[in-house]
Parts: sequence; structure tokens; C-alpha cells
Amino acid sequence: MTKFLATTAVALLMASQVHAQATGLTGVDRLDDRIDDITEDARDDLDEGNDAQRFSTNGVPQGLRGSAALQFSAADGNSDTVELSTAARLTYGVGDWSHSFGLAAEFGEANGERNEENFFGTYEASRAFTPQLYAFGTGRFEYDDFETVERDAFLGGGLGYRIVNTEQFAWRVQGGPGVRYTRLQDGNDETEAAGILSSRFFYGLTDAVSLTNDTDILGSDTNTLLTNDFGVNFRSTDTLSTRVSYRSEYNDNPLAGFDEWDNTFGISLVVGF
Repeated sequence: MTKFLATTAVALLMASQVHAQATGLTGVDRLDDRIDDITEDARDDLDEGNDAQRFSTNGVPQGLRGSAALQFSAADGNSDTVELSTAARLTYGVGDWSHSFGLAAEFGEANGERNEENFFGTYEASRAFTPQLYAFGTGRFEYDDFETVERDAFLGGGLGYRIVNTEQFAWRVQGGPGVRYTRLQDGNDETEAAGILSSRFFYGLTDAVSLTNDTDILGSDTNTLLTNDFGVNFRSTDTLSTRVSYRSEYNDNPLAGFDEWDNTFGISLVVGF
């Protein structure tokens, strides 16, 4: 028994020295990195719901701002996986003009078989005529090898109107015609006239609780795509924030084997102490 206790004490002492000198051996560094990734994702989700600039007259801050991220991981042994993701965001506001650009790409492979491969890029420019009325032009391209529509591109423009625009309540709608190119998983492709309609809604119930609802409808003869993202944001204290969201995606004409609806429920919680 004495020998066991002595051995245990030495092991604990050695473990504490190893932790101080090279935390990577105990997996702490790896865990810290994962914690940072999850925390950052949660903070981004919360910030998106509470971003006041998003509901301002121009929609983006004045000047040039941007961010980019790249993440790669690979593992072999019990499971062989490769995951690569990258994302970038750039906004530029100057006077009555605003520009925003974003892209995201994800690639995944498990045991030699692809299980994720998609790319999404958007660009939008807008010009404010009054605090309420503005014009916009937008372009988007999406590629997803695991959805009914493999490639989906849209180029168009139109007018937008801020129905309400206060710190507590903001609601704007925009829409217009355009041209859409689609390529389905079965190889059929089509270029046709299309239209886009969007709504951005924000309501602050209190200083700590707010609601957001973003809706986009993209329609053409090929199909109609609808996405709706509803969220409730709670900022209880300076150290506690929560966002509960429900995202729905609807395709009115999916190929055989694909569902019309995709629904995602999410909770983001950040606690500091």
C-alpha cells in the first residue's frame, strides 16, 4: 500500500511538471484549440443576431472590414478522415454605397469516401437613395455535391425598402428579377428568368432579449428555394449570452431520394467567469 501511494505521488508530480512544460502530451493544447473553435462559432452566431450595423441605413459599417479563416484536420487509425473548411467575409461602406462579399467552402472525406463537398459565394452592392429606399445588385453561386441542385447561380437586382428602422425594431424587404443557372444531380441544366425576395426582421423585446427572422425566396421554373432562419437572442449579463435558432430550407421540386424540407435547431451559449 505504501509503495502504491509513493508511486502515485511521484506520478502526480511528474504529470504536473509535464503539464507545465509540454501540455500537448496530455492533450490540453488539442482540447484548448477545440474549445476556442466552438466558442468562436457560438460567438459568431450570437454576434450575427445582435449586430446593429446589419440593420443600419447602409447595412454595413463605413470603411473596409474583413475576416478570413482556414481549418484543416486529418486523422487515421480507427477512422480515416479529412476535413477542410475555409471562409472569408469582406464589407466596404463609403457614403451611400455599400459592398459585401462572402465565401465558404467545405470538404470532407471519411474512410476514402467523400461525405461533404460544397462551395458558396455571394456579392451584393447597394446604394441608398433615402434612409428607407435603396437599390441593390446581387450575385451568388452555390455548389453542393450532396443536394438535388448541384450548381445554383443567380445574378440580379432590384429595390429594397426599410419599413421600420429604429434601434428597437427594424424590418426591411427587397426583391427583384434576375437570371438563374441550375444544374441538377442527374446532369440536367437550365438557364432561365428568376426572381428573388428577401426579408430581414429584428425586434428588441428588452435590452437583453431580441428576435430575428431572415427569409429568402429564390424562384424559377426549375424549382423554388425558401430558407427561413428564426432566432431568439438572450444577453442576460455581460458574461452570459444565448441564442436559440431554428432554420428551415424548402425545395418544392426535389429529385427522387431527396426531402423537400431540411430543418436545423440550434442553441449557442457563451458563459464567461
